[in-house]
Amino acid sequence: MHRLLLIALLALLAPVLRAASEPELLEPDKAFRFTARVLDVATLEVRYAIADGYYLYRDRFRFAAEPATVIIGAPQFPRGEVHEDKFFGRQETYRKEVRIQLPLDAAGSERLKLVVTSQGCADIGVCYVPQEQSAELRLASAGGAPVYIFGKADRLASTPESAVPVATGEDVRYAGVLESGKLWLVVVVFFGAGLLLTFTPCVLPMIPILSGIIVGEGRKVTRRRALLVSLAYVLGMSVTYTAIGVAAAFSGNLLSAALQNVWVLGAFASVFVLLALSMFGFYELQLPTGWHAKLTEASNRLSGGHWGAVLLMGMLSAAIVSPCVAAPLAGALLYISQTRDAVLGGTALFSMAVGMGVPLLLVGVSEGLLLPKAGHWMRAVRQFFGVLLLGVAIWILTPVIPVAVQMLSWSALLVGSGVFLRALDPLPNEASGWTRMWKAAGIFVLLLGIAEGLGALSGARDPLRPLVGLVGDSAGTRQPHFEPVKSLAELEVRLRGGGPALLDFYADWCVSCKEMERFTFSDPQVQSRLAGVMLLRADVTANNADDKQLLRRFRLFGPPGIVFFDAGGREIDGLRVIGYQSPDKFTRSLDLARL
Repeated sequence: MHRLLLIALLALLAPVLRAASEPELLEPDKAFRFTARVLDVATLEVRYAIADGYYLYRDRFRFAAEPATVIIGAPQFPRGEVHEDKFFGRQETYRKEVRIQLPLDAAGSERLKLVVTSQGCADIGVCYVPQEQSAELRLASAGGAPVYIFGKADRLASTPESAVPVATGEDVRYAGVLESGKLWLVVVVFFGAGLLLTFTPCVLPMIPILSGIIVGEGRKVTRRRALLVSLAYVLGMSVTYTAIGVAAAFSGNLLSAALQNVWVLGAFASVFVLLALSMFGFYELQLPTGWHAKLTEASNRLSGGHWGAVLLMGMLSAAIVSPCVAAPLAGALLYISQTRDAVLGGTALFSMAVGMGVPLLLVGVSEGLLLPKAGHWMRAVRQFFGVLLLGVAIWILTPVIPVAVQMLSWSALLVGSGVFLRALDPLPNEASGWTRMWKAAGIFVLLLGIAEGLGALSGARDPLRPLVGLVGDSAGTRQPHFEPVKSLAELEVRLRGGGPALLDFYADWCVSCKEMERFTFSDPQVQSRLAGVMLLRADVTANNADDKQLLRRFRLFGPPGIVFFDAGGREIDGLRVIGYQSPDKFTRSLDLARL
């Protein structure tokens, strides 16, 4: 098991190790990391994060702005260090970081394009040609929190794949926290972001997984043991979450997306089916004695008796169960990819994963206190968590099985649960109130299961509304029509058609994407606002070369993500939707986009 754990870690860290072996000389935009922000209506700030072993010349900076009505005053430079340069003689230079303030007369403009020219060298004896970088700023954001704008080098704009537009939005606000360089602030903010992700698809499926492991301890469950099992699970989850994030930032691809295939998900779901059957006591009824002994031993280990196995389960859960990209994760990945600062970025990811794990620790400790240690109730508790594990197995398989099969699976699980709750068993006259209550619950669950089965057979394809095909659908719940976009070339052709546009990045395995479909895009108010907007969708489920190129084009590491375009086909700067947004919040995003 320890060898397996080591192999898994090496596989996850392989992209990082490959990146570490790259040549020493960095690309200019990596050696001199450019950002700009609006301090107030009359002041801009330009910042360069300079890699170790590199420096910028003070007298090589040039500043310009568009439109021509915007006037930039004399830049306010900080004090640099005098350097005897073999290229240009005695020069004042900057290392590590430089922040330059620019007085501004915007003449009533709400937007401007800032163009900055700089030149720097590396200590190994290489001097770069002057680099022109730009950032488009929205002055309307002044007066609130500073908005960080990650610039691009105009020399990259010749090829569609590397012409990276300015990446802004909620993800960049998190990247701005990392830009501050304050470790305590990074830890606090990303830990809090992890806590906020508690009741999202990133964390919720892990609760029954951990609960099933703890319940599998049986009579051995104590407060201390439950805490240690929970810690092992959360540690495995946090380490893997960090490693996957750093690897994704360097490679541009999220490993979790590659794992969303029928073989990986099927194997992982089989583990939960195995654990669930052990809780129902089915092993001895189906397997020979010799196999039973080995399977029981393996099941006990997976149920928490072996710390390495619990750690491994946490690692697998982080890699497979939550592939969607939330705004804090996107911000950290954006920062690492552009600065190569894996230490600070990895610290942010680890802090966020620990924040996500706090509810799991609380669940584990509470179960250690509340679970009965023996008797009929313990058997009932084990069966309850067995049902939850079967539900997790179905949920894991939903991206790779047809909706009809999903509904039939839920139907079978609900009907079976109703039977175990004695929905079909006659009750004696002297039955207690608790017994009658559980029978009523069993009948209700049984009816839900029958409804799911009838819905699947009648053509319904929504597990939450299984009888919609029998009772009719309402116009307010219909989804807006999205035109598919399969490549960058196809996107450019569609954007030439004119009119405002919205590009939605979607995948079948992305739960947050389906939340947007079910709750946000189906909202009547949202639909009325989108009536005159060209709706485009990039389905990146297959994660092929075209899908990866589209994601890289917009500095996205995975779905969900929504990009807005104006009538001229240009991306609306300062506005992106990363992760799920409720109808009200999404409507405010449409207000900002003036759609």
